[in-house]
Amino acid sequence: MAKTSKVKKKTSKIKTKTKNKPKSKVVSKPKEIVKTPIRISKNYIPKDNEKYMCEKHKIFFKMKLQDWRKELVKANNEALYNGSMDDNSISADIVDQASSYTDKNVEMKAINRQIKLISEIDKALIRIKDDTYGYCLDTAEPIGLKRLMARPVAKYTIAAQEKHEKDEKVHADD
Repeated sequence: MAKTSKVKKKTSKIKTKTKNKPKSKVVSKPKEIVKTPIRISKNYIPKDNEKYMCEKHKIFFKMKLQDWRKELVKANNEALYNGSMDDNSISADIVDQASSYTDKNVEMKAINRQIKLISEIDKALIRIKDDTYGYCLDTAEPIGLKRLMARPVAKYTIAAQEKHEKDEKVHADD
């Protein structure tokens, strides 16, 4: 009889083990911080007393660069369209043909400069996204609001820009 009582005890122990289910853990999701977009007025101008390259500054320069880009693209499209309509190169007079050729050459150089500027604007917009806009690419020092207001695509501080220009001049002389 002792054997049967042991068997019953074992089965009862097994039953108690299966009855206890592991408690499911409640995993709380981390709170997501929702940033409300910062709005600035159209006549907002960055001030020196504000934190350098705060969200307001970034939004201001992003809007300024995007507007500038739109103007350049529009001007280029108009110049290309109007330039293709003015075709005086068919003229019989050689002087008129030469003058027309020179005019078109000057126009195309201006368009090429604007295309390069559009590329610089695109790079500046990428730097705004990367949070590197407004800081020198060489020294990582702040470029300064006054310089950025005058030249929004500036990549270097004035000192670093002068150094680059000297280096370019030295290499050009070689």
